[in-house]
Amino acid sequence: MKKRSVRDLAAAELRGRRALVRVDFNVPLGADDAVADDTRIRAALPTIQLLLDAGARVVLLSHLGRPKGKPDPKYSLEPVARHLATLLPKARLCFVESTDTDEAQKATHDPNVDVLLLENTRFMAGEEKNDQRLSRALAQLGDVYVNDAFGSAHRAHASTEGVAHILKPAVAGLLMEKELDYLGNALEHPERPFVAVLGGAKISGKIDVIQQLLPRVDRLLIGGAMACTFFKAMGLETGKSLVEADRVDMARELLATSGDKLLLPTDASVSTSLDAADASHSVSRDAIAPEDAMFDIGPRSARAFAEAISAARTVLWNGPMGVFEKPPFDAGTRAVADAMAQATDAGATTIVGGGDSAAAVAELGLEGSMSHVSTGGGASLEFLEGKVLPGVAALDDGPAAR
Repeated sequence: MKKRSVRDLAAAELRGRRALVRVDFNVPLGADDAVADDTRIRAALPTIQLLLDAGARVVLLSHLGRPKGKPDPKYSLEPVARHLATLLPKARLCFVESTDTDEAQKATHDPNVDVLLLENTRFMAGEEKNDQRLSRALAQLGDVYVNDAFGSAHRAHASTEGVAHILKPAVAGLLMEKELDYLGNALEHPERPFVAVLGGAKISGKIDVIQQLLPRVDRLLIGGAMACTFFKAMGLETGKSLVEADRVDMARELLATSGDKLLLPTDASVSTSLDAADASHSVSRDAIAPEDAMFDIGPRSARAFAEAISAARTVLWNGPMGVFEKPPFDAGTRAVADAMAQATDAGATTIVGGGDSAAAVAELGLEGSMSHVSTGGGASLEFLEGKVLPGVAALDDGPAAR
């Protein structure tokens, strides 16, 4: 369903008004409380700048970590405010150490403040409970609501869902709009061939995605430890590899109903343990020894996956091919990332679905070589599973939806 965007708002709806913006500033902090990775902060800058240029006063809400519904200094957004100030040098920025208070509300009316960042929403007990009283209090902080936190859109919290029912208009920010456009078009209107690449440890975490994608894709590539559950379903020896015994029947059913769409690894990079990386070697998938475990797809599989990706016009990737943090078991993930970068250069639409895949792409320095790298791990997965995201559903419908 198409949602109304911040770019759909009339000038009069923004000039001199307070824009309450839910962002995702849940970023890692270093030992010195400095922001260690500002990717999510930078992703919100286009929306913030659009609002400032339109003459709005920007009021930012975000969570950070899991402070369990009460103030905890180590989860304060104050270090984030300091970093944000360096990214918006021309804006007068202020940080308030509370959120649903008279002090916070007063600050939203301060003519000497362009951007106001309020304290961690999860310091409030009612946030994760989607408390109505808190939702109403948050609605008093703005004149228009903008949700630009796709990474939190799968949570029905007061700052992501509750307030959107009270404060109108309630629209998507530019990042939210981009996420919905890329992921939505991949599912509903992909340019073909459409190839999906799924990896990670467990088939149980991706089963709904597999079932959602199989009817839509031309090829579905399965890597990571989850491939071992399929190997077990095929009657193969999997040694000490991670296998979900309670999902073997499910994997067997998927093998029987997927036709030639499903592409599994034909070889594996194995060793006796992750700590015995020097002893790693590649074997055919039917030759995994009882004392070994699969920690990555093998070189033949990496080439086959790369070939399938290079032939695609739309590629969606979620989940690494192996334990990419531990060389040499990063080779399969690297091969997929490189193939996607080349596919992008060839004109394909390439989408990385957040989480570990996004981390791998960032580590390889290939973020700019993808059409879109999602900022939402869990949200991306739930969207791909076909689930309704509460933070999206609560936003105003766009013209196409009426």
